[in-house]
Amino acid sequence: MNLQSASKDQLQQWAQQLQSEYETIKAKKLGLDLTRGKPSTEQLSLSDAMDGILKGNYLDASGTDVRNYGGLDGIQAARELGAEMTGVPAANVLAAGNSSLTLMHQAMSIAYLYGLNGPESAWNKQESATVICPVPGYDRHYGVCEHLGIDMVTVGMDQNGPDMDAVEKLIKEDDSIVGLWCVPRFSNPTGVVYSDEVVERIAKLANIANPNFRVFWDNAYAVHALSDDAPQLLNIWQACQAAGTEDSVLQFASTSKITFAGAGVAFMAASDANLKGFKKSLAFMTIGPDKVNQLRHVEFFKADGALTAHMNKHADIIRPRFDSVLRHLEAAFGDNELGTWESAQGGYFISFDTQPGLAKEVVQLAADAGVKLTPAGATFPYGKDPKDSNIRIAPTVPTVEQVDEAMKVFVCCVKLASVKQALTQA
Repeated sequence: MNLQSASKDQLQQWAQQLQSEYETIKAKKLGLDLTRGKPSTEQLSLSDAMDGILKGNYLDASGTDVRNYGGLDGIQAARELGAEMTGVPAANVLAAGNSSLTLMHQAMSIAYLYGLNGPESAWNKQESATVICPVPGYDRHYGVCEHLGIDMVTVGMDQNGPDMDAVEKLIKEDDSIVGLWCVPRFSNPTGVVYSDEVVERIAKLANIANPNFRVFWDNAYAVHALSDDAPQLLNIWQACQAAGTEDSVLQFASTSKITFAGAGVAFMAASDANLKGFKKSLAFMTIGPDKVNQLRHVEFFKADGALTAHMNKHADIIRPRFDSVLRHLEAAFGDNELGTWESAQGGYFISFDTQPGLAKEVVQLAADAGVKLTPAGATFPYGKDPKDSNIRIAPTVPTVEQVDEAMKVFVCCVKLASVKQALTQA
């Protein structure tokens, strides 16, 4: 389907055929949902053995009764699990509750209101505070900034990660810039893994940045590869040590897409100075995390290689869903210009770009046909995609058969919207 060389009569014929196909789909009254990157029931069931795993023993290795108050840092064994996931020494890992998003919001709130390095380091002491957001990216990161009244500026993404020339230029030219959001491995939604060069350049940003600058390194998919040969991520902690910038990066991870999404364990890994500044405020928010849940996670993953084996089971469940999406996209758009996409090797999403000006229409057409997609624009700050082209596909929750059905609808909607646009321009 080459729209550029098609005659108006050909476009009208295609439009009629696609409209007929679309009406047939609508008549089915489907109810499919590809909106959010949640684990499927099948994935959640992989961790059911955690229930009752403690068998009434609530003492951790140090003899602490985990049912009681205290332990702001989390139990030692949970911190060691976080160290395994983040590549940071356990002494520099804080194990918390179920949500890394909570930790990210808390960390940014503390940096903004109170400062991570004393009151004078608080971002609100500046005339304005701005955070760099690589796009397309994660909508909840933008929500944290919006909630706190922090400005956002965007930079593009390519196959290596954020456009570092643009990042460095912004930092050099704008003293208000105090942060950078990152999803470095299997980035949400593109699935990109940051290259070694990008990681090293990010580690050196503090050398040219505002002294209160922090990278928010949301490594949500650190262990979520779909195959053994998926690209690895350079250790940002070690890169910062080499650059002498350990205080510039806050790392986040969790087991939310590893065990139970609503009852996991979240981690923040940071330098001694950042942890000290963070905990000074955290102590006013909580007496301690859910250490019972931490202990059952530790017990669940105590065997050598248990985490890797568990994630391989996740991959076996997710892979056919990704394969279905990619198969449909390749068949429909592999030989034309109607759409482009990233072939992710891990994570939870596939990023698709329509021709400019069509994402909202495609999402609406799909919704009217019974397939819910993430709102167009969600992958950009303030929900405003300047090209109105990016759509995030989240295939993990539906069954493989449902993903297959949803993608047939998606393909039809993209083609229909594209042909209608071409007709208006013919």
